Amino acid sequence: MGAVLGVFSLASWVPCLCSGASCLLCSCCPNSKNSTVTRLIYAFILFLGAAVSCIMLTEGMESQLKKIPGFCEGGFKINVAERKVDKDCDVLVGYKAVYRINFALAIFFFAFSLLMLKVKTSKDPRAAVHNGFWFFKIAAIVGIMVGSFYIPGGHFTTAWFIVGMVGAFLFILIQLVLLVDFAHSWNESWVNRMEEGNPRCWYAALLSVTSVCYVLSVVFVGLLYAYYTKPDGCTENKFFISINLILCFVVSIISILPKIQEHQPRSGLLQSSLITLYTMYLTWSAMSNEPDRSCNPGLWSIVTHMTAPTLAPGNSTAVVSTPAPPSKSGHFVDLENFIGLTGFVLCLLYSSIRTSNNSQVSKLTLSGSDSVILRDTAANGGSDEEDGQPRRAVDNEKEGVQYSYFLFHFMLSLASLYIMMTLTSWYSPDAEFQSMTSKWPAVWVKISSSWVCLLLYVWTLVAPLVLTNRDFS
Repeated sequence: MGAVLGVFSLASWVPCLCSGASCLLCSCCPNSKNSTVTRLIYAFILFLGAAVSCIMLTEGMESQLKKIPGFCEGGFKINVAERKVDKDCDVLVGYKAVYRINFALAIFFFAFSLLMLKVKTSKDPRAAVHNGFWFFKIAAIVGIMVGSFYIPGGHFTTAWFIVGMVGAFLFILIQLVLLVDFAHSWNESWVNRMEEGNPRCWYAALLSVTSVCYVLSVVFVGLLYAYYTKPDGCTENKFFISINLILCFVVSIISILPKIQEHQPRSGLLQSSLITLYTMYLTWSAMSNEPDRSCNPGLWSIVTHMTAPTLAPGNSTAVVSTPAPPSKSGHFVDLENFIGLTGFVLCLLYSSIRTSNNSQVSKLTLSGSDSVILRDTAANGGSDEEDGQPRRAVDNEKEGVQYSYFLFHFMLSLASLYIMMTLTSWYSPDAEFQSMTSKWPAVWVKISSSWVCLLLYVWTLVAPLVLTNRDFS
């Protein structure tokens, strides 16, 4: 009897799976907005893909992957002593699975980004595809995933690694854009509260957050110099840390120049402090991929040394290399990758709940002609009923979309590539697919992204001075 009821309960969801996002989440958020619910569902699909990718790296799943015909042939062959390799299958099948899962996600979202070009309102027929037909979209993703497992390795792995590097680089830049947007919105919110209430209290809070970010950045720099450099080596690391420290100082000075404040009175050290902290994170992330292990001790080793220093001969405290505990399968989501995935989660959640009408960087997601200040639900006549039919969520995009469908899907496509590169530790197979090591291209991709991030932030500061005919208010 319970099984029969379960079947009927599942069947009741079939119409929802073929209709809009508002139907899927109606029971838990009946007064939600359609634009927000849709983005949250897409984000959940990507989170689910990331979770499946992590599962593919487990020992039990790898043993099942090796049973796939031809999956132990082609790329990702390895014979490194520090990794446990099956004598009958010398391929890191977990990494191959991660590549194929995120290949499917990236292809799906990229195709949707092209399909959603120039969608301006929810009245566009393509908007119905974007906001509904969930059963068919999920089925398409699963179908692409299954098919991708039978793609031969070799050149596919190499080509997709290059695509992943480029996509991850672009997603890092998107993270900066969202960070700047968050900082601007946060600063504006505090300024408005200062105008409404006690200004001293809010000034103190603003100063505290800014100070904490700068202090953390200074501590970060000190730790990087202490653990990722040596007096007689690690020249590249010394250069990366020093140049980014100088650039962050210059950017902070630019943000409070009188001319900048004249055109952007609400920009300041809060945003610069967050950008500085993020730049230091990118610097560390780049150096964590350096091939030279003497200049890249690993985060787990550093944490171990800081919590339990070891006394070396001669009665002096010295840092002794302590590798991360290996997993049975030989690789796992380490601390560096976990931090990267945490940033990805926060970025995606923020992009899913933000709206264009309160965004300081809305011009990066909606063109000037397409962006509209959407009225409140009450002004739009939104209610629980529309045309005599019960409403489960407010369609707040009849007059204009609240975000660019094209750019949202394109961002999800890049995020899929970022997940792929993060879970595989940015490792790249060599030309003959006989080894797997961190290489300098991954380092340069990440460190160059930090420089481009700083350049983009400076542009947001000086743009009102250069483009005088454009409204940046």
